[in-house]
Amino acid sequence: MTLDSTAKPRASRGRRPSRPTGDDRELAILSTAEKLLEQHALSEISIDDLARGAGISRPTFYFYFRSKDSVLLTLLDRVIQKLDQAVVGPSERLSEDPVRYWRECLEATYTTFSAHRAVLTATVQVQHTNAEIHRWRADRAETWVTRISQAIEAERARGAAPPGPRARDLAIALNLMNDRVLYSTFTGDEPAVPESDVIDVLLNIWLTTIYQTTQPIAG
Repeated sequence: MTLDSTAKPRASRGRRPSRPTGDDRELAILSTAEKLLEQHALSEISIDDLARGAGISRPTFYFYFRSKDSVLLTLLDRVIQKLDQAVVGPSERLSEDPVRYWRECLEATYTTFSAHRAVLTATVQVQHTNAEIHRWRADRAETWVTRISQAIEAERARGAAPPGPRARDLAIALNLMNDRVLYSTFTGDEPAVPESDVIDVLLNIWLTTIYQTTQPIAG
């Protein structure tokens, strides 16, 4: 099954169209894929759809990507790179203002995934049937669990967070909660937290889980 694609704009008369570079073609494939994912499941999108939308031939597509799954993985890498750039980094800021720090992290996560919700949705839909994407998600989850665990342990060390369950276990639960709640919010998979409330709800749970209060001590 193939999907209808938008016709390519005609070049201006009297001007020779510029020849696309390799980077242009790769970006065109990725852009096409993300647009198609907004309307269709990955299984409904063909290689021909991606090639046609990018204005290239099917053989040319395989020069850049070996499969549809590799296109999705590249989209995921780009989204996570944006998230890593957006999330507040220095741990010193956590102790200075814990509420602001965690809110900014959640806002960055929400904003990044909201802008690419079709990619998030496609990933969740195929993660249990695609070993490579499942492994990718597991690797990324481990990275975030490690960061969150370290942050919790640091807050306990300075006396802002009380002792409790293992920091790693809390980090796993919080990370999984974020994934499921945001997925439901973005897709409307009821029951779902409204987008207008989701950051405040998540922040409340994070603070009470880590600090047993919504007003932790600032350092």
